[in-house]
Amino acid sequence: MTALVLAERALSFVTEGEAEVYAGTESWGFARYAGSEIHQPTLVDNAGVQLRVISGRRSGVATTNRTDDEGLAELARRAADVVANASDDPELVPPAPPVELPDAEGYDEETAALEADGQARLAAAACAEAAGDLKLYGYFTSGVCEAAIASTAGLRASQRTTDATCLALAAGEGASGYAIRTAWRAGEIDPADVAREALAKAERTRGAVEPEPGRYRAVLEPYALADLLHWFAFDTLNALGFLEERSFFSGRIGEEAFDPKLTIVDDGLDARGLPHSFDFEGAPKQRTPLVEEGVIRGPVWDRATAARAGRESTGNALPAGSRAYGAVPTNLVLSPGQAESTDELAELVGDGIYVTRLHYLSVVSQREGVITGMTRDGTFRIRDGKIAEPLVNLRFTVAMPDVLAELPGLTRETRLVSHSDFYDDRWAHGNRVPAIATTSFNITGAGSGPGL
Repeated sequence: MTALVLAERALSFVTEGEAEVYAGTESWGFARYAGSEIHQPTLVDNAGVQLRVISGRRSGVATTNRTDDEGLAELARRAADVVANASDDPELVPPAPPVELPDAEGYDEETAALEADGQARLAAAACAEAAGDLKLYGYFTSGVCEAAIASTAGLRASQRTTDATCLALAAGEGASGYAIRTAWRAGEIDPADVAREALAKAERTRGAVEPEPGRYRAVLEPYALADLLHWFAFDTLNALGFLEERSFFSGRIGEEAFDPKLTIVDDGLDARGLPHSFDFEGAPKQRTPLVEEGVIRGPVWDRATAARAGRESTGNALPAGSRAYGAVPTNLVLSPGQAESTDELAELVGDGIYVTRLHYLSVVSQREGVITGMTRDGTFRIRDGKIAEPLVNLRFTVAMPDVLAELPGLTRETRLVSHSDFYDDRWAHGNRVPAIATTSFNITGAGSGPGL
């Protein structure tokens, strides 16, 4: 059964009011490895339905993965019960009407056909690169998903997508390194190359030392920058945060707040990313400028926030049960620069630190874009324009407007960094960014060594 047929069947059980249905099907596999050995193959074949029912100014949402008639009838009853007990919402928007949707790439037949043995073979290709005392930990995963929306207003939309990811963490006594690749074509990922990158990084982290806290010039690899942008975007590039003045962008439209070399867009149609043709409301995806040559242009919008502001949706709605969080950009693209490598960025920094990736991130101040967290799996000192001795994991607290205010350089090469966690329904999304050199990265303390 296709996702669109499932959505239409669910809609048929709604007897009163207006309604919209989001249906998703997914078939995917996970080949995990630890200690350089494959140890946990996982296969998932699932379908889920989310129903939003509207009566007057009240709405109710219910979800299920029971897709027989009894399950879908129960779904409609539960959604109606929620409506009956809901409060009026003066900002409620009805289901979206029919709309012309753009064409989007994102489906690859070979990736869709990749089964457990193929996933295990690709994971084994990563494990085969292990050498010496360094062991590899990670996974190879690939899958095919179909998303569909049907509404009582006549909207019908569906799309099939594929995605694949290979992650490798190389670890040993006092050493760790990380690499990851994501694409909607599995053939674009070389697991052996991913493993080699992680191993090479780990070898350089032995004998890590602790630097003094302070504000440093820094090189941020795409892994680190993509995570910072992901957290910064949740409030600053979100129209709800913008309207509620929790966003750094609030009151600053048209202001040159960042380095002129910085241009950021949200582009769900970019074939170099993980493209989709519509969001969870059925609104068309599009290219939305957020920052152009350092100048703030605005956030992304869903239908509810757009209605409040007299705007149009940019195709950034979350699932119905999560729309209280507002519109969120999930396909950020940061334009490249001129640097040929991170070594060239280190020359531009002169004296500072080099950061591979981050973890344990959290937002300290939404309005000022302040984020804290730890560096991990490859942090180094930069001395005289060269990447030098390894450093222990470092605690940082940075204001993103400061990080992006002065950028001595950005690499020509950009990398797609996945933000899918694979703990819930599979929904591939990520940011494509270069590595950058920045004049401001604030280190507040040190943690443990470079390892796990």
